[in-house]
Amino acid sequence: MTTRHSTTGDVDPAVRAELARLRDSIDNIDAAVVHMLAERFKCTQQVGHLKAAHQLPPADPAREAAQIARLRRLAESAKLDPAFAEKLLNFIIAEVIRHHESIAEDATSATDTPTE
Repeated sequence: MTTRHSTTGDVDPAVRAELARLRDSIDNIDAAVVHMLAERFKCTQQVGHLKAAHQLPPADPAREAAQIARLRRLAESAKLDPAFAEKLLNFIIAEVIRHHESIAEDATSATDTPTE
């Protein structure tokens, strides 16, 4: 496949079609990633409620370290930069901990509120 560029920015129709095909795939993958993250956060919300109900800390450093090591191994086997995968998981973990802290605060507030 060859490309042809002119001063007006014309692109070979075959190149344009291939770009569109690849971008459609990227869009589908992005949608799947969003849906998978939504499912993951539904589960972590349940974990947060369970932790709050049993006065467990929002963060679990041992679990987080194990998950990061596991994800790095998965990334390596998938030919994905393990450092990138770790950054992504750290971002997700930070958000999960923030949610767990909020859930714990809400649970504490609910038990501290006097009833009439």
